[in-house]
Amino acid sequence: MSYLTKVSQKLLDIDSSQFHNFEKVGENLSRIIQAGGVIHTFGCGHSSLLAQDVFYRAGGLVPVHPIWIEELMLHRGARQASENERKSGIVQPYLEKEDLQRKDAVLIISTSGRNPAPIETAIFCKEKGLYTVALTSLGYKESQPSRHPSNSRLEDVVDDVVDMEVPVGDTIMHKDRSYSPVSSVVGAGILHELMTRTIERIAESGEAPPVFKSGNVDGSDQHNQNMMEAYKRISF
Repeated sequence: MSYLTKVSQKLLDIDSSQFHNFEKVGENLSRIIQAGGVIHTFGCGHSSLLAQDVFYRAGGLVPVHPIWIEELMLHRGARQASENERKSGIVQPYLEKEDLQRKDAVLIISTSGRNPAPIETAIFCKEKGLYTVALTSLGYKESQPSRHPSNSRLEDVVDDVVDMEVPVGDTIMHKDRSYSPVSSVVGAGILHELMTRTIERIAESGEAPPVFKSGNVDGSDQHNQNMMEAYKRISF
């Protein structure tokens, strides 16, 4: 079986198993956007790439803001980013500088859900009154204990959880060895499912969803400029 076939089946399985979570989170996010809030996204390492994927995106929601912490991102050194993710206390000084408001939401992406950086981001945001959602893989909790001093895992400290259902170790292909990661494809699919449901719920209420048009299509520039003017608190 090919990688694409296996990933396609994984996405179909998640579409079925996480249907009610998608419905709940999408409904909550739509209410937050309609009330003037912003959806923040956060991840470390490759999850930071997912956090960026729904930002400033053609066909995507305008009020989306990734939390950039370069010490946790791959371009500053992959090994160092992995080490930093495991350190307690590293995110708070950065989070204190962010415009995180009670009317906002934050999507925190962490496949394992065990490292201090995403856990402490969730705790910080929840204490600020934000709606917190974890995109994580609950299968990890059976064999991979928390690295946080509290022994709490990410799913323990958020309001809602979407299970990414990524196998422990992240690989989906198995012959004489395990290989080929699946978390990026699954994570991107889940994020866009949530964004899609949010857009559709807003439209169903009779409002025009704040959505970017492709900058590579003539006539879109003024629309996108108007959208960005409406959300000046985000640095596009």
